[in-house]
Amino acid sequence: MLSKNQLGFLYMFSSICAFSMMDVLVKWSENYPVGEVLFFRGFCGLIPIFFLIPKENYKNFYKTEKPKLHIARCLAGLVAIVSVFIALRNLPLATVVSMSFAAPIFTTIMSIYFLSEKIGRYRWLAVLIGFLGVIIITQPGISSLNVYYIYPIIFCIGMSYVAITIRQLSFTEPVWLISFYFSVSISILGLLTIPYGWVMPSILDFILLCMVGLLGGTANLLLSQSYKLSEVSLVTPIKYLSLVFAIIFGYFIWSEIPTYKTLLGAFLVILSSLIIFRREIYLKKSTLVLKNE
Repeated sequence: MLSKNQLGFLYMFSSICAFSMMDVLVKWSENYPVGEVLFFRGFCGLIPIFFLIPKENYKNFYKTEKPKLHIARCLAGLVAIVSVFIALRNLPLATVVSMSFAAPIFTTIMSIYFLSEKIGRYRWLAVLIGFLGVIIITQPGISSLNVYYIYPIIFCIGMSYVAITIRQLSFTEPVWLISFYFSVSISILGLLTIPYGWVMPSILDFILLCMVGLLGGTANLLLSQSYKLSEVSLVTPIKYLSLVFAIIFGYFIWSEIPTYKTLLGAFLVILSSLIIFRREIYLKKSTLVLKNE
């Protein structure tokens, strides 16, 4: 019988595998409009969510006490997902994944304004290290005026606000309800792009597009379950395996070889987010000690 921490580890690892496969499929889908891929991500992402809705809630599962906060979460999430889809299609896979690790940096800054949190010198140091890593990764794009390097940064900003709103929603809202509204919003946004031209997929492509949604929806739920079962300090570092997967997939599928600047920048960004993460764990433990005294 596996312990909760061991189960949490397996859930997190499965989540990373699902997210990595989804990224590969999104990058592969460059022949289809972004809006069309978004629709499949949202609509098919609803399927795993419905397996989590309690039977007694089927009649009114969609009811919420915080509609405005759900709207804010969905809008930020839409900005983030559209940005990362565009980035995945136009930049090396390892570059996009490396820059996505900068999300905790922006979350730290936003928490000052939205959660009234105080940021100490260690986390400010982590923010500076992280920004240095982002600058190193994006330097080739800046020098060649490649605007696509902006999209992973927009993704990080959007995901940072998503993290803030989810933290606020989680006090009263179940995980499946938060995911439900986001998947619905993605589906609606995707449908609105039909007039701009969708492409009729082949049977194989249709299956692969559906997999984008199934993998994305499942990965989100696995991630939430991992955090629910295990110590956050144990499972969060596993997320950085996605960079290893990105390098492997990028090399064998698209012959992408990450530059030393990408790897150096990724190291600094990962170091930065680990400092922020470890500092939060330390502060939480200190708070618990004070409460018990």
